[in-house]
Amino acid sequence: MVKVPVAGRVKTRLAAEMGVATAARFARHAASALLQRVAHDARWQTTIAVAPDRGASSPIWARGLMRQPQGSGDLGARMQRIMQRTVRGPVVIIGTDVPGIRPSHIQAAFRLLGMHDAVFGAATDGGYWLIGLRRRPRILKPFAAVRWSTPHALSDTLANLRGRSIALTATLADVDTASDFARHAAAFGRRVPGP
Repeated sequence: MVKVPVAGRVKTRLAAEMGVATAARFARHAASALLQRVAHDARWQTTIAVAPDRGASSPIWARGLMRQPQGSGDLGARMQRIMQRTVRGPVVIIGTDVPGIRPSHIQAAFRLLGMHDAVFGAATDGGYWLIGLRRRPRILKPFAAVRWSTPHALSDTLANLRGRSIALTATLADVDTASDFARHAAAFGRRVPGP
């Protein structure tokens, strides 16, 4: 899932601390780098789910990748829509603001879905950077009444899956604040796009 990296419309918490231009540059850089790492892996089929919907036809996305609009509603409604309209088989959804995602993380999630109903990659802030659902015998609905963008997002989603077999994969950090941004730069030993 990705938002079109338009200044003032992406990474609003980061923008409040570092400016809208820096937040937009980070969003563009992070999405591009992630797609380069994972999108063309032959072990899965990648589809970019884009918000706002008209952004699905933007030329900024890599050629040869399937794109679809996310549609309306909160994050949960948009993720549920992706789970329901994707081709048969297990589905893994990730965001684009977690610089640590590697192909091995995606592979591990699909492997875990062979034995579990759902898999999560926890984020260090209480949310999650990955959710995968087996989708059989039916598609689960784990996103009701989740307090998005809070430390409760993962626990709320897990509560909706009570009684189901759940697996957890790697815990990774997303970039929402200036301190997250600074940690990302230090962790990867290179300068990320800044002001």
